[in-house]
Formats: sequence, structure tokens, C-alpha cells
Amino acid sequence: METIWLKNPLAVYTGTNEDARGGIVISGTTIIELVALGCEPKNKINVVVDASQHVVTPGLINAHHHFYQTLTRAYPDALNKELFHWLKTLYPVWSGLDEEMMSFATEVALVEMMMSGCTTASDHHYLIPTGLENAIDLQVEAANKLGIRAIFTRGSMSLGEDDGGLPPRNTIQTEQTIVDDSHRLIREYHQREDGAMIQIALAPCSPFSVTTELMKETARIAKNEDVMVHTHLCETIDEEDFCLQRFGLRPVDYLEDVGWLNHRTWLAHGIHFNDEEIKRLGKAQIGISHCPTSNMMLASGICRNNELEAAGVKVGLGVDGSASNDGSNMIGEVRMALYLQRLRYGSANVSHFDALRWATQGSAQAMGRQDIGTLAVGKQADIAMFKLDEIRFSGSHDPLAALILCGAHQADKVMIAGKWRVSDGQVIGLDLEQLLYKHRNAAKRLAEKALAMR
Repeated sequence: METIWLKNPLAVYTGTNEDARGGIVISGTTIIELVALGCEPKNKINVVVDASQHVVTPGLINAHHHFYQTLTRAYPDALNKELFHWLKTLYPVWSGLDEEMMSFATEVALVEMMMSGCTTASDHHYLIPTGLENAIDLQVEAANKLGIRAIFTRGSMSLGEDDGGLPPRNTIQTEQTIVDDSHRLIREYHQREDGAMIQIALAPCSPFSVTTELMKETARIAKNEDVMVHTHLCETIDEEDFCLQRFGLRPVDYLEDVGWLNHRTWLAHGIHFNDEEIKRLGKAQIGISHCPTSNMMLASGICRNNELEAAGVKVGLGVDGSASNDGSNMIGEVRMALYLQRLRYGSANVSHFDALRWATQGSAQAMGRQDIGTLAVGKQADIAMFKLDEIRFSGSHDPLAALILCGAHQADKVMIAGKWRVSDGQVIGLDLEQLLYKHRNAAKRLAEKALAMR
């Protein structure tokens, strides 16, 4: 088995207190040694990779996304709107999704993230119109093709607008269909061992798009199958108002009422919690995916990361959908998280180390993973390597700080489970030009379908 030494990095962030300034040693899929500054590996080395021009970090981990939305970036009718109105504009467009569109959208989202240093990508796919019943199967196929680690959340919508929900009827499914498919996907794809490449979680879209019965049944399935659950919560004040009007409960009370207030749950956004709710979330060991760019674009608010972490909540980072972020760039999201959180807490109380922690160990823990997220012996060899040779870095002095502050946007090398998947900034073995041609045509066709349906 080949043993690789990433030798003498320009800078390294391990996410721990271990000294890895002399490099990292990988064998198979795992890290077997951290080399201190000025030392040589204790293990026999087969391959030496000169990392002296690279800033090395754990592979970035995306805790929330909607891959299909890469087809509707900067969509004219959805510009300059906040969440509910934005959704009502785009749901009819998204209802035209077909298998080909889904495949290309998924692949583009995964490739874009890999090129930005992401090694584990989570997707929340809840929109399954007639004809797209195997959406998650298509996503698994794309992830396996690219060799990226993925956590696919089987989303669902069962409460249509004619029943008081938000989505149109042609985008929802029956609850029995959702339950049956949830069991099928767990059975066929969910890997439980350390180093799992594909995992399945269950993810009703939000309190305003599924029934209380489905939320409760999802919690029961997750407990019996020992899988994670995920949903949007407390993204906007509108959502809070909806929960109070429909259920007579604030969102966190509703979450507890349906059996979700436990360690198997991670939530997207988590902006509008009060102090008492934050304490309860921490006690329950809830995870939160902070989505800074999306929250700014839709003017939703600012997640209370520092209070959440202090209470024991596991805070991670997600790019959210490419129609509310208009990008799938994880290293770019780290910078946005740093600056948005400084706007709330001040420069002295949020550092680039905090932002990197959210994007690595934080996301891993939020989604129930202990085998990824740090550079440590026994962890999976998921590693991102960035060069600082672009004009944006010229004149910088602290390489690790420069990676974030100067705005890195692309990794030079990415290793996933001990295998190189990105080299010289490009996904190995991928014809990117051909993929983008197909993706653009799919986006154009989706827009034309929406126009014809008006």
C-alpha cells in the first residue's frame, strides 16, 4: 500500500493542537502520522509530495445545499425578494425538473465544490415532481463517479399551497410515498462504517411544507434506522409567524413536539432563536448549518454562532442553494462566514480559525460524523491544498490568514479518502467544458419550460 508524505507545507490548519508543520503521512484512506516541524516521518515513505507552496487544511465540509438550484442562478423573476416570495416565484420553475437536468445540476454542484476544496458535500433535495422519483439515485451515481464523499438527505414536501402550505401541488408527494422511498434509500445506499462515502439522512423541507404527521414519522424512522434528520428552521420571521398561526408553537417548541429535539438532528440556518431556545438546542446536541451568503442575499438575518457554540450546539457551514447563493464555493463561504459573524460580534471575537473550524470539524459533527473534519491520526485522508500564487495574495504575510482574508476561491489539490481527485485546480478525468455545455442547455430548457407553463 502506497504511503504518501505531504512534506513541509507552507502552512497547515489541523483543527487540533497537534504539530503538523513537517507534513502529513497518508496510507490507504487514512492519516497515519503527523510530522512535527523539522522532523522526518517514522513510517516508510513511498511518495513524497512537496507541499512547500501550499496551505493545507482538512477537506472542507458542506452541511447544506440544494444542488438542483445551479440551474436557476441569477434568475430574473426571483431577484430582490425575500424567502417566501422568492420560493413562490421559483417553485413553478423547479417543478419542471427532469432526470437529465437533475444529473447535470448535481454534477456541476459537486465539481464546483470539489474545486473549492470541499471533500464532503451534503445536499437537501426535497423537490420531487412526477418523473423525478429517482432523484437521489441520480445524485448517488454522480457522487460515485466523481469520488466525492456525500450525505444525501431525502427531502420531502407533502403540504401543498391548497392545504395551507407553501409549495404548489405538482411539487409534493403523498406521505406514504415519502416514507416508502426513505426506507428504500437507507436500505440501498446508507453506509454506516467509518470512511462511509455515501450516507442517507431524512429531510422534510420545512415546517411550512410538510404535515406534523410526516415530521413525527420521520423522527420515528430515523430513530429505528439510526440515521440523521435535517430540515430548514428559523430562517426567517415569516416562518416563526407561520408556526405560531398553524401550530400555536414557536419553531423550536414545534421541533420538540414532533420528536426532533435530539442529537440526530441538524438544522439549516437557525437564525431566529431566543436565548432560552439556544440553551435547549445545546442541551439536545443539535447541529446548525450556518449559510452566510444565502442569509445575506435573502436578507434573512445573522445566525448567532458564538452563543450557539457556547451552549453546546454543533455549528457547521453550508453554501445553501445556488439560487440563494448563486455559487457552490466552500472556501469562499468560509470568508463570508468570518465577515458576517464579525458584523455581529466584532473583529476581536471571531477569527479565521473559527471560520475554518465551522467549515471542517463543525460541519462534520453537526452531521454526525467523527471520522472526518480534522487532520489527525486515524481520520480519513480528506485534504485540501491551496496555493497563494494569484495576484490577490501578493504582499500577504500570514499564509493561513491570507487564505481566508485575501479571498481564496480555488484549491490546487484535493484528496478524498486517500485518492487525488483535484490536481492543478481541475477535477481529474473530467471534461469540464463538455459538462458545462450540457448544464447550460439544461438550464435554458428549464427556463423555457417555465415560460411555456405561464
